[in-house]
Amino acid sequence: MWFVFALLSAIFAALTSILAKIGIDGVNSNLATAIRTVVVVIMAWGMVYLTNTQNGIGEISRKSWIFLILSGLSTGASWLCYYRALQMGEASKVVPVDKLSVVITIVLAVVFLHEKLTIKSVIGCGMITIGTLFMVM
Repeated sequence: MWFVFALLSAIFAALTSILAKIGIDGVNSNLATAIRTVVVVIMAWGMVYLTNTQNGIGEISRKSWIFLILSGLSTGASWLCYYRALQMGEASKVVPVDKLSVVITIVLAVVFLHEKLTIKSVIGCGMITIGTLFMVM
């Protein structure tokens, strides 16, 4: 089931890029990011209440709070940079560079989470990197 959600995530991310590129025409990229963020916040809290999981807030550990906040700050920085890049460049070039996050994530997972790096992962990361460079040149 994780694969279905991951695939849906990729589809929605692709739609996000196209819709954002159209939507930011003539709009400050920071303002556009703020508008998008408000929509995401409303949608996320809507799901929390729809699934009746709002009572779980009190059970979140301090460590989880810290890392969720850091993750949120990282997401915000990513979105601000992404929207600025999307406003300045072509979506067909910005998006592949943004997707280098896959390679960076795998490297960070090996370093910080001690996940195993397989030969398939190394080859895949190499292909993603070469493919990205090929698409943006």
